[in-house]
Amino acid sequence: MTETLTKPLTLTLADVQAAAGRIAGAVVRTPTMRSETLSRITGAEVYLKFENHQFTAAYKERGALNALLHLTPEQRAKGVIAASAGNHSQGLSYHGTRLGVPVTIVMPKTTPTVKIMQTEAVGGKVILEGESFDEAYAYARSMEAQLGLTLVPPFDDPLVAAGQGTVALEMLEDEPDLDILMVPVGGGGLISGVAVAAKGLKPAIKIIGVQTAEFPAFYTLMTGKKVDSRQVTLAEGIAVKEPGMFTRGVVLDVVDEIRIVSENFIEEAISLLLDIEKTVVEGAGAVGLAALLPTNDGTRKRTEFKGKKVGIILTGGNIDQRFLANVILRNLVRSGRIGRVSVLLDDRAGALSRIAQIFTDHNANIIEVTHQRIFGNLSAKSTQTDIEFEVRDRAARDRLFEALERAGYKFDVITLQGNKGQRFTRSNGD
Repeated sequence: MTETLTKPLTLTLADVQAAAGRIAGAVVRTPTMRSETLSRITGAEVYLKFENHQFTAAYKERGALNALLHLTPEQRAKGVIAASAGNHSQGLSYHGTRLGVPVTIVMPKTTPTVKIMQTEAVGGKVILEGESFDEAYAYARSMEAQLGLTLVPPFDDPLVAAGQGTVALEMLEDEPDLDILMVPVGGGGLISGVAVAAKGLKPAIKIIGVQTAEFPAFYTLMTGKKVDSRQVTLAEGIAVKEPGMFTRGVVLDVVDEIRIVSENFIEEAISLLLDIEKTVVEGAGAVGLAALLPTNDGTRKRTEFKGKKVGIILTGGNIDQRFLANVILRNLVRSGRIGRVSVLLDDRAGALSRIAQIFTDHNANIIEVTHQRIFGNLSAKSTQTDIEFEVRDRAARDRLFEALERAGYKFDVITLQGNKGQRFTRSNGD
């Protein structure tokens, strides 16, 4: 049944509770579960909210459905339009199709193919326009006026934010003693609804928003600090240049803090969730965990969260398979399990066999070997050989390096940035 209400100018706990009743049974009531291993790694008591278990693999269904259920019969007949980097489009398309409402989605041209295909698969008509969400949004507004469609914003809307806030109601029902909620932030719809709902039920709870450092709009708004960024991110679901006008007011009023995380930590969080929890999470959905992670070398520790019950919302799982594969491999490099060295060898029979034996002796699996004989500062009798390998862990990798050094090989370690980090310089006799 559809109900037509006047859109509120504010957002209250009652609005979120009403949305929960409205959408009940039409969205998945996802679990909130404690992660023993992530708790050990971070020092906090980590509770994960698996919104990637929704039918469209993202929490966005909640707000989209709440907004759709407020349409008049005339609005339903004409249809709705939205601009989205992906997850809002899928939620709106799925529930719009289910309710018989035509849905048009404008996506940035940079949107991953998987999100375009999934949106079309659930009934949405996709138009690609612009290089960013903001450009796609401007085009959607122009189509709204031309065609008489109803705009359903992905975040800057009280009805949408109320729907998203139902996530917090479920988390606190499952785990009432949560001390902190870590919430991914793009345009602010999720954190607005979550903060209002959580603070309404438990005023002492702390709400921390997390953004990628590549799109730090709310962080800059709240702290006044400027962040240098390339504005290229794996977390495209929160790649929003400007906070929403409605949501910024809510965030400034009720959110305790906004933090930023680097792409490296987002990648690590995705890999950990896949490895430990056996769950696929996209970049935007992993930023909450990324904000808790210590560095591998121990230079960044999060002692402030020690012993605290921290709820983390895994907002979505729609990640391009190729990007996911790259993330996994890159994190194996960071952990020391995959390495690459550039070694100077004599260009003669048996040279490669002799160095390969050292790798074999240290249980290092050679993945790839490439040779360079022409370019660079090489003797005509030498060859530069790049060897990519896999070992058990960082300690095993270091023992391999030490063995190569003892054998007299000169080599460079290739880093993720493509640089050659000089590790050993002893000549091999050339």
